[in-house]
Amino acid sequence: MYEVYTAVVTVSAKGAGSYYSSAAFSGCGRDAHGAIRAPFHDCINNGCDGSLILTDECSRSENAGLLDICGKLLGWTKKYNTSAADMIQFAAATAISECPLGPRVKALVGRKDNSEAAPAGQVPGSRDPISSILAAFAAKGFSADDVVALMGTHSVAVQVFDDPEQAGKSLDSTPSVYDLKFYQETLDGTAPYSLQSDKGLANNTETQKRWKEFADGDTSAWNTAFTDAWNRFAVVGNDVGSLQDCSSIIPSGASERRLARRLGGSAAARAFVRRLYDS
Repeated sequence: MYEVYTAVVTVSAKGAGSYYSSAAFSGCGRDAHGAIRAPFHDCINNGCDGSLILTDECSRSENAGLLDICGKLLGWTKKYNTSAADMIQFAAATAISECPLGPRVKALVGRKDNSEAAPAGQVPGSRDPISSILAAFAAKGFSADDVVALMGTHSVAVQVFDDPEQAGKSLDSTPSVYDLKFYQETLDGTAPYSLQSDKGLANNTETQKRWKEFADGDTSAWNTAFTDAWNRFAVVGNDVGSLQDCSSIIPSGASERRLARRLGGSAAARAFVRRLYDS
């Protein structure tokens, strides 16, 4: 098994200390899925401020399914005396890199924590009208195209609480690979399970064109759109100029090697995977 990834970044006095992330996200399983989901629930209301794990937010129904990863993130935050807001984002960036075909996103540190809970009911839900979901993102400066790109995180997702009778079903047929099958399978109705919101976005007049583009397998377009939207979303409510870029310590190539091994580990398999990442 791929070893647990541990990273320590010592920041200058301006960055106020050391930031630590220990993440057992090998295999792109449950913890990785939760870590990738957590930033959305932390940032969409009061900005990326760590309140998701510093307050009772994680126990709310709108954040169902995150209690386990919230506990781990909070534990690492306390153990290593770091920023909760940074821990959430750094863990997500690491988890994305651990998922085969996962794009490389930035890992910035220096966010300000907030121990006051955000008002309840501000996290868009899967059964909300598409207009409400788009409005929530627009309020943070994100376009309909941005929303479609960010939904690519559902490529590595399993639902548990949306329909408890079908708990454990993934949102596409490859929940441990960061590919574009999610878009196509949602669009044509072949996904093991689809959220009402995803089906709505796939067919909404504001979002269907972009959704179809990704469903057609334009990996390069999605990578560009996703990383741009993610990097902006990860700093909502923060002064970007005051943050420090620690992206260089996010593990590189780990997900590529695992995918190549799944395909047999030959030189041809490695070359094929390299082309996928470069496309």
